[in-house]
Amino acid sequence: MATIQKIAPCLWFNHNGEEAVSFYTSVFKNSSVGDRTYYTKSGFEHHHMPEGTVLTIEFKLEGVDFVVLNAGPEFKFTEAISFVVNCDSQEEIDYYWGKLTEGGDANAQICGWLKDKFGVSWQIVPTEFTEMLKSKDREKAERAMAAMMQMKKLDINQLREVYNGKPGA
Repeated sequence: MATIQKIAPCLWFNHNGEEAVSFYTSVFKNSSVGDRTYYTKSGFEHHHMPEGTVLTIEFKLEGVDFVVLNAGPEFKFTEAISFVVNCDSQEEIDYYWGKLTEGGDANAQICGWLKDKFGVSWQIVPTEFTEMLKSKDREKAERAMAAMMQMKKLDINQLREVYNGKPGA
């Protein structure tokens, strides 16, 4: 019997949950698809889904369990919930930014945040930036924060230069 993660995000999709799982597991290399459940005849008056249609799909991204609920248009994603992708290099930032913005909302891209083609919000963040913000040198942290607020996709080298107070940064 598989161990179930105590708390797992459940993402409500408008009948395209299978497409979403396929997309996310293609973006994140360390991923897998788990069990599926299916709608039954019971509750049809509420869910209006044909018996045998996929109800939920369990999947894992980078060691985190998720559940997709393949439902209807009743609920939409908002920026109030986002998923942080901690990146160790600019190459990694560029990869996730490129993949997750394909077909997404270009107007929702600011300060390392983006909205993918399903409306899910992501924060693509260099781990080094998080350490900058934790610095006891508040002037350095302030410079890094001010620079980040001007960016769409975060640039580690530019943040590093501003943080270290290099002229022209």
